[in-house]
Amino acid sequence: MRLSRAQAQDRNRAKVLAAAREEFAERGFREAKVDAIAERAELTRGAVYSNFPGKRALYFAVLAEEAVVGGVGEPGLSAREAMGAFARSWVSRLPLSTDDRRWLAADLVPEVLSDEVTRRAFGPLTHLGAILLGLALEGFGPGRAVRVAEAALTTLHGASTLAAAAPGFGEPFNVVRACEQLVDLDLGDEWGPVPIVAEAFAVDEPWAAGQGVDLVTGEPVELGDDGVVSVLGTRWLASAEQPVRLGLPTTVVVVTDVPAELNPLARLAVADVAVHLRGAFPRSIWPRLRVVVDDGGALAARAGVRHPDGETEVAVRVRGGRVVARAEGRGAGHAVGTLRVAKRTAGGGEPEDGRGGGAASAREGASREGVRREAREDDTTEV
Repeated sequence: MRLSRAQAQDRNRAKVLAAAREEFAERGFREAKVDAIAERAELTRGAVYSNFPGKRALYFAVLAEEAVVGGVGEPGLSAREAMGAFARSWVSRLPLSTDDRRWLAADLVPEVLSDEVTRRAFGPLTHLGAILLGLALEGFGPGRAVRVAEAALTTLHGASTLAAAAPGFGEPFNVVRACEQLVDLDLGDEWGPVPIVAEAFAVDEPWAAGQGVDLVTGEPVELGDDGVVSVLGTRWLASAEQPVRLGLPTTVVVVTDVPAELNPLARLAVADVAVHLRGAFPRSIWPRLRVVVDDGGALAARAGVRHPDGETEVAVRVRGGRVVARAEGRGAGHAVGTLRVAKRTAGGGEPEDGRGGGAASAREGASREGVRREAREDDTTEV
């Protein structure tokens, strides 16, 4: 049966990724050659470049494919056990000696550091991973745990860097124990006031739900559920936490300046945390935060963002298949989560609380002070 154009492209992309994985594993990133990858894939050099703009983008894509492979271990029954399981899963991938086959991720940090664009993106992406791990830890008890998660990821990324530079150095069991001990540290972690410049407005617009793959669960998702959808460039990924702290189901759509190169890096950074999290924490306490990387810009467009980049911060509130609130700028997720939008009557008449209907009157009535206020329970349940 003759393949369609799209099927042929998918097949060629898969062949390039498989060939690149072999080339990087045998030669390392620096010594790997695009011509050799094309030969392994039985394709032309042009076919490789039609799928990936360069060797580094291809390298990030290979690592992102590797990252989604499931972690090891059983879910923990306490925060300490779960952190230990997370750390064991992480270190199980590291080379134990110089005799090990070349580790695919050995050149990741040098390549991130070699380019200013990737370096600027990697920090916020790593912080997003810490938010996910922290939210999972909080499932075992009260109190914000993002700082503990940051400390754990610092320890584990350090172990990864040393595994690449000095294979065989250190005892993996000690790394795991150190991460377990971090759970009991008091790092003064509190969720503070949100810096807001965004102003939220009530709107009434159709919501064209899209599909994507949630990197947290590793499963396809339909972006049509009630909650907040935040379209975030890499610079503002820390804002992903804002609507979550309001108790709202949240989907983060990650957009980047250079999608061909940074989107695979984003997928790698988030999936590399999520895959270990899934094996270490009971599903019942996985974060209520979905993360989707927007490759073609279609998901961002559904939220009204036509030209997304690393500086984007736009949020919409979805209810009943409609967009009921929208904000753009710093604190957009918090702004749409705290803006009180009245429910309409079944007959489509005046809002239940008696305010004037329609986007225009809501816009007139929404003061900046109103969206700056801290969320109260009755403010986050009516929108």
